[in-house]
Amino acid sequence: MEKLKSSITNMALVLTGVAVITGGILAYVNDVTSGPIAQQKEKALADGIKAVMGGGDLNVSKTDTVRQNDASGKEITFIIYQTQDKQKKDLGAAVESTTQGFGGNLKILVGFDPEGNVLGYTLLEHAETPGLGAKADKWFQKGAKGDIIGKNPKEEFVVTKDGGQVDAITASTITSRAFLLAVNNAYKAYKATPVDGLSGATQQNK
Repeated sequence: MEKLKSSITNMALVLTGVAVITGGILAYVNDVTSGPIAQQKEKALADGIKAVMGGGDLNVSKTDTVRQNDASGKEITFIIYQTQDKQKKDLGAAVESTTQGFGGNLKILVGFDPEGNVLGYTLLEHAETPGLGAKADKWFQKGAKGDIIGKNPKEEFVVTKDGGQVDAITASTITSRAFLLAVNNAYKAYKATPVDGLSGATQQNK
């Protein structure tokens, strides 16, 4: 019986040692990789901002957080990246906006010029059906069937099925509504952000 107890104790000690070593290795790997991962995310965001703002040489002059309530009273957070050219001229802003799509969160980055016209957009996150709702990354681009580029959502973008002016993705009306709502909300957040007339930089909204 003593031998059995000793065996169980040894096994417990071995398992504990393995767990400690494994935890240490995972912590080390996480520490080593966290930096490069963060850099990759920053580069992807910078590339995304440049893309939705129409390309060209630009800088993010100010980052703002805006919180607004939707029609149901739910608070939505928007990240607004104000941009300028080399001469510090205001180019507009790229706005992160999230809504509920058919399969989960639909997160976009949409660029607006100073007048609020859509310059471009990209999908940052979505859980839409492959081949259907996932087509949103192309469907609303310049020259596509649901083209919103160059248009202003001052009068909200609405799918034609609901009496609006934008063609919905075939067999994906829910995703189309969610996408257009994300753009409309982004526009409202952008226009609600005060701009300093001297520098074009925005003041933080809390």
